Amino acid sequence: MIHLHFHHLAGLLAACGAAACFDGAIAFQALEARDIPTEGGMRLSMLTRLIRRPRWALATGMAMVGWPFQLLAFSLAPISLVQPTLSLGLVLLLFLGSRMLGERVGPREALATSAIVVGVVGVTLSAPRNTDAYAGDLRLIVVIGVLALVTAIPYMAGVRSRRAGGLLVASAGAAISASALMSKLITDELARGRIGAALAWGGATALAALAGLLGEMSALQRRTVSRVAPPIFVISTVVPVLAAPFLTGERWGHTPLGGAVIVLSLAAVAAGGAMLGQSKAVGTLMAASHREDEDAPEPGPLAASSTTEAAVGRSAADRSG
Repeated sequence: MIHLHFHHLAGLLAACGAAACFDGAIAFQALEARDIPTEGGMRLSMLTRLIRRPRWALATGMAMVGWPFQLLAFSLAPISLVQPTLSLGLVLLLFLGSRMLGERVGPREALATSAIVVGVVGVTLSAPRNTDAYAGDLRLIVVIGVLALVTAIPYMAGVRSRRAGGLLVASAGAAISASALMSKLITDELARGRIGAALAWGGATALAALAGLLGEMSALQRRTVSRVAPPIFVISTVVPVLAAPFLTGERWGHTPLGGAVIVLSLAAVAAGGAMLGQSKAVGTLMAASHREDEDAPEPGPLAASSTTEAAVGRSAADRSG
C-alpha cells in the first residue's frame, strides 16, 4: 500500500535544494578542468591549480552549500528517495538551456524528463520508512571496501594515458557512491547523539569526496563529457539505492509490489538522466564559454555539443560536499 509521509515530502524538498546547488556547480567545474593539461590529472596538484580559479572555486563552494541540504534530506527520508531526487537538477539545466539559449527541446528530452519525473514520483510514493539504524557488521565492511577498491584501481595501476578514462569513470562513480552512503551514516550517528562517530564518518566522506572529485575532473580531461557524465550519474544514483536495504535497514519488502515499484522508478530515473546527458539543450548551456585544449576530443557532431553535458555528472563535491 502506498503511503505519503510528511517527512518524505520534506526530504524531497531538501533533496531538490541540494540538486539545484550540485547541478549548478558541476557545469563550471567541468569548464575549468578541461583547461588543465592531462599531465596534471590524477594528482592533488590538479585540485590546487583549479582552486586558484575563481569560477571553479565559486562553483565548488556552491556544491558544498548543497551538502547540508543533502544531509537534511537523508535525516528525513531514505536513500531510495533522496538519491533519485537529485536527478531533478538535470531538468532545471534542460529548462535553462532551452530558455536562455533557445535550444529546441525535442521528443528525446521530453521523454527523458518524463522518465525522471515519473521515477521520482514513483520512489516518493513507494519509498520505505526512514530509519536511523545501519548495519555495522561485515556488510558495511564489504560494501565500503569494494567501493574503496574500485576507487583506488586507476591510482594503484598508475595509468595516466588517455585510455585511463574508463577506469577513472568507474573510480569516480564508486567514490561518489561511497560518499553518498557515508553521508547517510553521518545523519544516523547524529540521530543517536554519537558526535564522535559522526565526525569519523565525516572524515571518511571527505576522503571519498576528494577521490571522486579528482577522478571525475581527470576523466573529463580524457573523454568527452557525454562519455563521462552519464555513466557516473547512473553509478552514483543506482549503487547507493541498491545498497541501502543491506546497510541502512530500508525494508523494501513492505513497499508496493515488494520493492518492484522502487526498482522500476530507479530504472526510469537512471535512463532519463543518461538520455539527458546526450541532450544538446543541456550541453550547449555552457558551450559558448568553453575553450577546447590540445587534448580535447576529436571533432564531430557530438564534440561541440557534448562539452558541457558534464552538467549531468555528479562530482564528489556534488554528492557529499
